[in-house]
Amino acid sequence: MSGRNRVPMAELRALITERLGIADVTTYIASGNVIVPEPDDPAALCSKVRALISEAFDVDTPVILRTRTELVAMLEGNPFPDAAADKLLHVMFLEGEAQPGAVEALTDRLVEGERIALLGRELWIDYPAQGVHATKLTRAVLDRALGVEGTARNIRTVRTLVDLTA
Repeated sequence: MSGRNRVPMAELRALITERLGIADVTTYIASGNVIVPEPDDPAALCSKVRALISEAFDVDTPVILRTRTELVAMLEGNPFPDAAADKLLHVMFLEGEAQPGAVEALTDRLVEGERIALLGRELWIDYPAQGVHATKLTRAVLDRALGVEGTARNIRTVRTLVDLTA
């Protein structure tokens, strides 16, 4: 993260270990990928980490957890295996289920060559050849249509997270 929403990953790792008592915390790149041993209560952990980030860094951001098993299953269910480039295929991890009508609302905003698929708590976005900058699926549009918070990663990052959690 950058600018005013900056959360230094080294500091976050230390805080999760010190304040939440979780050992073996690692991070991957500076975009908020935190890897911890699988918790007994994922929802409680997400809530605690979100509160910790808010308190320590004055940043309110969704904390969304997926297990390695969930990530592997999600990759196996990729609705766009023919995507032109890994950097253009993104997965938006949602905090919960999207509201009814979300796909229809987003479909109306697609630009030529762009595709979406909602599978469970993941919205897959295959951006057009012009890249993310050509899309009309802005954060505000996505949040309004989905009715739930989320965070997106390109498919290359998701594959790396699977490897790191092996």
